[in-house]
Amino acid sequence: MDAIDARILTILQDDARTSNAAIGRDLDMAPSAILERIKKLQAKGAILGYEAKLDPRELGLELLAFVFVDTDEVGMEMATGQALAGLREVQEVHHVCGEDCYLVKVRAESTEALGRLLREGIGGVERVRGTRTTIVLNTIKETGRLPLRFENDGGGDD
Repeated sequence: MDAIDARILTILQDDARTSNAAIGRDLDMAPSAILERIKKLQAKGAILGYEAKLDPRELGLELLAFVFVDTDEVGMEMATGQALAGLREVQEVHHVCGEDCYLVKVRAESTEALGRLLREGIGGVERVRGTRTTIVLNTIKETGRLPLRFENDGGGDD
């Protein structure tokens, strides 16, 4: 990846709907050259996909919580993690080291809905021994943006 690829990725992180023509104008390149670079970035797996960013509050998903999940899995099985990932309210599942096995980010409509998820959803997954839950009061920063190596320095190849 070079500085041009990083700039393209930065533009797409700002707005994935930015046209190749607009990116080309910004970088003083032909839209066809931008399209080729984007195709290569997709083929390499640097671009995994595109999605709309939704406002959870507008959709009635007021409650954000992080759930630490302890399991009786052996080694690196991760079957429990896959089962957790299949729950509708779950946004992220991270296999972690430390006191717990998984850190799970969930969105729910209310504390009642969160309680139901903990009892029936997460608690219903085979091999889950216990959970510890932290409810978020305010979010200061939440982003899916990645800091890119060449984003600000404008130079050098990998």
